[in-house]
Amino acid sequence: MVKNSSEYKMCTRCVMDTTAKDIVFDAQGICNYCTEFLQRSSHVVFKDPQVWGKKLDELVDRIKKCGQGKRYDCVVGVSGGVDSSWALVKAVESGLRPLAVHMDNGWDSELAQNNIANLVRKLGVDLYTHVIDWDEYRRLMQAFFDADVIDIELLYDNAMLAVDYAQAAKQGVKFILAGTNQATEGMCIPSNWNWFKMDKRNIKALAKRFQGMELKTFPAIGTLGFIWYEFISGNRWISFLDYMEYNKFEALRMLQKDFGYKPYPYKHYESIFTRFYQGYILPEKFGVDKRKVHFSTLILSGQMTREDALQALEHIPYPTVEELEQDKAYFLKKMGWTERQLAEYLKRPEKAHDAYLSERAFYSFCSNFYKKIINKS
Repeated sequence: MVKNSSEYKMCTRCVMDTTAKDIVFDAQGICNYCTEFLQRSSHVVFKDPQVWGKKLDELVDRIKKCGQGKRYDCVVGVSGGVDSSWALVKAVESGLRPLAVHMDNGWDSELAQNNIANLVRKLGVDLYTHVIDWDEYRRLMQAFFDADVIDIELLYDNAMLAVDYAQAAKQGVKFILAGTNQATEGMCIPSNWNWFKMDKRNIKALAKRFQGMELKTFPAIGTLGFIWYEFISGNRWISFLDYMEYNKFEALRMLQKDFGYKPYPYKHYESIFTRFYQGYILPEKFGVDKRKVHFSTLILSGQMTREDALQALEHIPYPTVEELEQDKAYFLKKMGWTERQLAEYLKRPEKAHDAYLSERAFYSFCSNFYKKIINKS
C-alpha cells in the first residue's frame, strides 16, 4: 500500500476516495478500506448457510432459555430504517418475544413513525418509546454546533445505546438484538468522518463549555456504563443480522410487501436531522459524503454495482433540491436559526472532538487491557 498524495484519487474496487484522510492504495489502485473489510468480514458476509444456520439456532435457543418466565426475552432497537426493522421481523419469525425500543429525539419523520407503527402492530409486539426532552436536546445540539465538531450524531447514537441497554436491564433480559451488521455497514468509517460513540465525557464537556449546562434527563452512556452493562449486568449487544443471510434490497422488498413499509432514499434518512446532516452539513462544512462508505460496503457484499454507485454519487445526497430546501427550512425553524447563522456555521473551520475533554483514550486502554487478559487465558 502507498500513501495517498495530495491529488484526488478513488479506489478502483469500491468508491472510497481521498476524502478519507488515512486512505492508502496498492499498485492496482485498491484501497485499504475494502481490503480490510474483506479480510475482517468475508466469513460473515459470505457465510456458509449451514454453519450460520446452526449458530442462529444456538443463539435463539440461548435467548429463549435466558428469557424463560419473563415477559420479553430480548430487546430490539428500532429506528424505522430497514436494518432495525428487519431485525425485529426476524426476531419474531425466530419465535422470540422482543420488546421493540425506539428513541425519539424530536427529529423523527412522519414516515419513520408510520413504518414503526405498522411494523409493531402487524407483528403483535410491544413498543417502548423513549422521548427525549426537546429543550435539553436542542441545547446539546447547539453546543455541538458551537464547538464545530463533526459528529453531531454522537448525541443520537449515544442516547440510543443508553436507552437500549437501560431497557434491557429494566426488563431483566440479557440480549439486545440490533440491526447493526457487516453486509450493509461493515466497512470502517474513516477516523475523520465521525467520533467514538460512547464518549459521554465529550458530550458533558461540550454541554458545560458552550451551554453552561449539566445533563439532566438526557440518557447517556460512557465507558464505565458499557462495562457495567456488558460484563457485570450481562446485557449483551448482538448484531443479529450477522447470524443470517442479509440482503438489504430483498429485506426492503419483503417489508414493503408484508408491512406496508415506505423506503427512504439513503441509509439513516428516516430522521429529518440525520438526512439534513448527512446530505447537507457533512458535505458542505466537512467535505464528507457518507454515501461513499455505505455504497462501498454494498459493492463488496455484492448488493450494488460500482457503476450504480458512481452514477448515484453524481447527484446530491438528496432525492431533489426541493426536498433539501424543505428540510433546511424545517431545521432553521426547529433550531431557531436564521439563514445567516447557518451560513456562518458552515464557513467556520472544523475542530477535533478531542480538542475538548474525551474518554476515547480511556476506552481504548480498557479495551486493550481486556484483550490482553483474554489472550492470556
